[in-house]
Amino acid sequence: MNSLGKHLLLEYYDCNVDSINDVSRVEQNLNDAAEACGATIIKSVFHGFNPIGVSGVVVISESHLAIHTWPEHGFAAVDVFTCGDTVDPHVAHALLKERFGAQKVKIMEVKRGNLRLPKSRILKVVAEDRATG
Repeated sequence: MNSLGKHLLLEYYDCNVDSINDVSRVEQNLNDAAEACGATIIKSVFHGFNPIGVSGVVVISESHLAIHTWPEHGFAAVDVFTCGDTVDPHVAHALLKERFGAQKVKIMEVKRGNLRLPKSRILKVVAEDRATG
């Protein structure tokens, strides 16, 4: 593992308006995406705005999935941040792209925590943090 996590910043354009404006549907789709990529869901919180738009987050053991939608523009901004090697954020992206009917996608992938520390150093830091906490 070269980094602690992968963070996908996703921009979905020309989405199906109904799919990104229905708060229950958006929440279900992000939870489904978390499960599909192998994540462990802790909690999800979503809010529908008046007159339109949805924001929400699915907290996973491995980090989070978050969204904000602008249905009036057919646009959704999504973050999929996963830590470790057991969860694949690209699987979540593929599911969301399909469910939202995105016709154009912009993907930015950021490797988070490029520490390049030997394993013994990582364990030592964890041990020191616990001792001082």
